[in-house]
Amino acid sequence: MLAFLLVTVVVAAAIATLLWLINAKTRARMPKVGETAPGFALPDQTGASRTLGELQGRWVVLYFYPRDDTPGCAEQAMRFRNAMRDLEALGAVVCGVSVDDSESHAAFARKYKLPFTLLADRGGKVAASYGSLMNLGVFRFARRNTFLIDPQGTVSKVYLGVNAGLNAQQVSDDLKTITQE
Repeated sequence: MLAFLLVTVVVAAAIATLLWLINAKTRARMPKVGETAPGFALPDQTGASRTLGELQGRWVVLYFYPRDDTPGCAEQAMRFRNAMRDLEALGAVVCGVSVDDSESHAAFARKYKLPFTLLADRGGKVAASYGSLMNLGVFRFARRNTFLIDPQGTVSKVYLGVNAGLNAQQVSDDLKTITQE
């Protein structure tokens, strides 16, 4: 019995270490402030392909979230929805990104009346390029990170492990400060 318990602990520790190493490698790819934001071409909630390049000339709030229609993700989305007037007045667009598909995004956007783009990163490649993919083997999801990208396509601010209820206000406050400088 003791041998079985010991083997179980060793196997669990090995799996945890492997997953930590895989995810640490993904985080190492995270763009830093001052670097060019990684480009993307992803379908939105209507199935239309959207790219970072088409948003050039505007501030972009690119926020990654784990799953559609979960409590924290719904709160974060509604907070961005409620901040849209202020963000648009500052010249910003908002794009949410998760590994859910376009159909799930469409239902989520309808349910919460979200006026911004939700991007379907089914393979997780964009989340990985932003160091925001949590890969647990069979389960993958985006970490709750946000990137503020300036009109020239450069990362201006990075928010890691954000609080779903505070993120929209933090971004709005920071954008007001940056655009008034």
